[in-house]
Amino acid sequence: MARQPPPPSVHAAILLCLLSLSGAIEIPMDLSQPPTITKQSVKDHIVDPRDNILIECEAKGNPAPSFHWTRNSRFFNIAKDPRVSMRRKSGTLVIDFRSGGRPEEYEGEYQCFARNKFGTALSNRIRLQVSKSPLWPKENLDPVVVQEGAPLTLQCNPPPGLPSPVIFWMSSSMEPITQDKRVSQGHNGDLYFSNVMLQDMQTDYSCNARFHFTHTIQQKNAFTLKVLTNNPYNDSSLRNHPDMYSARGVAERTPSFMYPQGTASSQMVLRGTDLLLECIASGVPTPDIAWYKKGGDLPSDKAKFENFNKALRITNVSEEDSGEYFCLASNKMGSIRHTISVRVKAAPYWLDEPKNLILAPGEDGRLVCRANGNPKPTVQWMVNGEPLQSAPPNPNREVAGDTIIFRDTQISSRAVYQCNTSNEHGYLLANAFVSVLDVPPRMLSPRNQLIRVILYNRTRLDCPFFGSPIPTLRWFKNGQGSNLDGGNYHVYENGSLEIKMIRKEDQGIYTCVATNILGKAENQVRLEVKDPTRIYRMPEDQVAKRGTTVQLECRVKHDPSLKLTVSWLKDDEPLYIGNRMKKEDDSLTIFGVAERDQGSYTCVASTELDQDLAKAYLTVLGRPDRPRDLELTDLAERSVRLTWIPGDDNNSPITDYVVQFEEDQFQPGVWHDHSKFPGSVNSAILQLSPYVNYQFRVIAINEVGSSHPSLPSERYRTSGAPPESNPADVKGEGTRKNNMEITWTPMNATSAFGPNLRYIVKWRRRETRETWNNATVWGSRYVVGQTPVYVPYEIRVQAENDFGKGPEPDTVIGYSGEDYPRAAPTDVKIRVLNSTAISLQWNRVYPDTVQGQLREYRAYYWRESSLLKNLWVSQKRQQASFPGDRPRGVVSRLFPYSNYKLEMVVVNGRGDGPRSETKEFTTPEGVPSAPRRFRVRQPNLETINLEWDHPEHPNGILIGYTLKYVAFNGTKLGKQIVENFSPNQTKFTMQRADPVSRYRFTLSARTQVGSGEAVTEESPAPPNEAYTNNQADIATQGWFIGLMCAIALLVLILLIVCFIKRSRGGKYPVREKKDVPLGPEDPKEEDGSFDYSDEDNKPLQGSQTSLDGTIKQQESDDSLVDYGEGGEGQFNEDGSFIGQYTVKKDKEETEGNESSEATSPVNAIYSLA
Repeated sequence: MARQPPPPSVHAAILLCLLSLSGAIEIPMDLSQPPTITKQSVKDHIVDPRDNILIECEAKGNPAPSFHWTRNSRFFNIAKDPRVSMRRKSGTLVIDFRSGGRPEEYEGEYQCFARNKFGTALSNRIRLQVSKSPLWPKENLDPVVVQEGAPLTLQCNPPPGLPSPVIFWMSSSMEPITQDKRVSQGHNGDLYFSNVMLQDMQTDYSCNARFHFTHTIQQKNAFTLKVLTNNPYNDSSLRNHPDMYSARGVAERTPSFMYPQGTASSQMVLRGTDLLLECIASGVPTPDIAWYKKGGDLPSDKAKFENFNKALRITNVSEEDSGEYFCLASNKMGSIRHTISVRVKAAPYWLDEPKNLILAPGEDGRLVCRANGNPKPTVQWMVNGEPLQSAPPNPNREVAGDTIIFRDTQISSRAVYQCNTSNEHGYLLANAFVSVLDVPPRMLSPRNQLIRVILYNRTRLDCPFFGSPIPTLRWFKNGQGSNLDGGNYHVYENGSLEIKMIRKEDQGIYTCVATNILGKAENQVRLEVKDPTRIYRMPEDQVAKRGTTVQLECRVKHDPSLKLTVSWLKDDEPLYIGNRMKKEDDSLTIFGVAERDQGSYTCVASTELDQDLAKAYLTVLGRPDRPRDLELTDLAERSVRLTWIPGDDNNSPITDYVVQFEEDQFQPGVWHDHSKFPGSVNSAILQLSPYVNYQFRVIAINEVGSSHPSLPSERYRTSGAPPESNPADVKGEGTRKNNMEITWTPMNATSAFGPNLRYIVKWRRRETRETWNNATVWGSRYVVGQTPVYVPYEIRVQAENDFGKGPEPDTVIGYSGEDYPRAAPTDVKIRVLNSTAISLQWNRVYPDTVQGQLREYRAYYWRESSLLKNLWVSQKRQQASFPGDRPRGVVSRLFPYSNYKLEMVVVNGRGDGPRSETKEFTTPEGVPSAPRRFRVRQPNLETINLEWDHPEHPNGILIGYTLKYVAFNGTKLGKQIVENFSPNQTKFTMQRADPVSRYRFTLSARTQVGSGEAVTEESPAPPNEAYTNNQADIATQGWFIGLMCAIALLVLILLIVCFIKRSRGGKYPVREKKDVPLGPEDPKEEDGSFDYSDEDNKPLQGSQTSLDGTIKQQESDDSLVDYGEGGEGQFNEDGSFIGQYTVKKDKEETEGNESSEATSPVNAIYSLA
């Protein structure tokens, strides 16, 4: 996190500079004035031969100047050359080659003259040259033969171009030549080898020249190297070896200089240019270069090292940079020094450049032209382009070397003077006019400007003015009489007022007054002081994992009268806000951070007057890049050294490397982990197995994750050997009663150790001392046939390949196949524990009857019938297992009140033995399950209706239902009330004690054993209290009583009409009132009418209780029966109740419970509607 200073452009905008502090006063263009050159081409003007030539010359003056040119110091008649034209209102020359012509014909020295009646101004002498990019001369280059370790220089000698071309070296296949401190390109374009190595012969070398103007590249024929060596084997692993040269048998040598030659040289450089010193040395090992200056230190602010320290560049040279420099080349064999004497010369440069002179009639003045250089430059004065000696004499003018003095000037003294100062390294030409005017003061800027500035800044108020004689200027604040100058204020010659540090009290109206002998002029500037823009909560440096979310804060305080804009930069470039970014007023959020999001983020808070910057750096932790350049060295029979170059860790240190291998015999293309190494290692010795064709790759791991695997290494095959181990997981098991299958886990490629891996399988019966049987197997199983039933065998499996056998294997015990058991458990005894569980006990079978491994005793049982009459039950067999050789067990999850049968068997690996004698038992009565479909309805505020269905599992004879209920209002509970019902009752209507409380009902069924599972429901919520109170208040109002009476009368009339209609048949025509005919499938509409009846009084679906305790038979299979009369029922496979109870239906009782056919008043209203 860092606050950044605002760029210079911001200060420029804040200071509102209209003129430079030291700038000369300009004459307004509406006044007469001599010409002034405003734009011209550079002195050395190089042009592209493919384009038209443009030589610029622009000037101003009043009246507007005219232009003419000289070429090579002679008048250039533009009118005679059809290719040459001059731009309108300008002196710029245009030479057009669209119709032909050679640009070279126009090379030369050009000078522009701008003239009006007050004088003539001159441009520099412009040297026009046409760019050249000549072709390389064709030449056949013989191969360069050089001894390994010797120095070599490949000369470029590019063709002379204008400007000089850029030189670079490549191979003929356009691959760049890798340069280092041993091989590098010199400033002259040659390629220097401090010592040649055998690897340099792997490519050729071609010098290339790129020409700027034509954008072409010229390629020289390539050099081919032939390196003579004492060690022709080019081992790439020796390239970075510390003793690379001695390892290759190259003799070591002390350094010697390849460029420059000898021990001393000299160099001249011009002031203001760059000094480039170069030292290239040969030697074995490659020498290091160091630079020094005799009698002092190198200028640290201007000196920098280039080309692997072989070059020293000093920028913007001045006279104090002259002296003796020396370079020191050294290696372990010695050192050598070269001294370079540097002389600094200088083309002319200005000490005091002449400026335009504006005088009133009768005033005195002077023009000064002072320049320096090495050698000392000469000064020549001209007037209107002519030597001063050839100009008409002027008694008011006196020349004193580099100064012209004017006394008592008059209007006739107006002219343009030229000062030309030159030496052997160049020249300077300056124009300065003398203008004689008589003008009262005038203001040149708009009046009453508003200037807004930022608190504590340095600010300048401009007041551009003109007058002749030059007026004096004074500043005042808020109309006060004291002149502003000194202290916090400073007035410049051009009239600008500088306020060194703005404070709040500096706000106000500033007046500038210009005065000369001809009058005065004034202008006002209103200054407003604004608070600075400041970022008070800056973004902080953050480290984030790839894929996470990052938020960079940027909270800003600014002047409320200024518009604030907050923007973001990334790596000092405008940030594109994409889909993964969200920019808010005070923050920037980046979702799903990726590696490309890493970098510096700058918050820029700006107004139209200032800005503040704050920068933070986001570091993104990513998975490491894959390792590269895998190399195998130190090859041995059982080991190899693997070396790799780590990839970028992407800001999270590499913690581990995983080396994987792949072999092409057993599992080609499948990679296996070999070993793991710390992240600080990039070379490791790997232990190998015999007869494996290895290929390796490396994976880097850091905190974020794993890299992609590296590219695989080259393959390496180890030699074979006999196996050193045998297969694992050897087993012998029978798949039939007369066989034994021997299996094992096959050995993999790293344990095979040789070709044609096979297995020697041996077996014999245990404890019989018979000879071993054996077989050779290529797979992973072998079946022994004609074996006795379940007999133990000794088994051995030994590995063997073409190189020999493995070690002696261990003996494993296996068994032949099993047969079904021959005996069943005897003396099975049953004891009933409760309504759902029994205890079993039996006599175990003899071991010799099992004919295998005894797995378990198993009980098969099934539900024969229910003690409830007419209840169908499922007789599907169920089983209970008792693992191991045990004599007892428990069977649970039985159905109460049922008859069961049970059989026992013994089980081995082959299956069940014979079944025991069938036993019968009966489970006692249990408690019932919860009543089904318990429903609570509240038809009005006085009553609550309860309905329920019989339990799904009665588990005995129902003797009744128990209902418990309690009133509650919020957290307050009333007294609990208990109601008992007969087993046939499934309805109950309760009278409410008050209309506000709610009720909680708990219902359970009972048998002789006790109450079963209960079900709980609550009554619906009553109307809210506000509604209830409103009801009570309305009920006492007279208008409400009257309205109720009117409604009652209307209902009475409707009832009378309804009864009359019913007495005529109770059916109303419907078809007349419907828009579409009724469908014929509707049984109630066969005659076109519809029978309305009271649906609320119809019998409920499901079972219906009668008064004599019977249950009405319904269509549902889930209906119940009267438990007192018995009957048959059914249970599903897991014993759940799915049957139905059936009893006789008492017609009279049933009809008594049905609703009458009389239509309710509500239905009567609906029928009339």
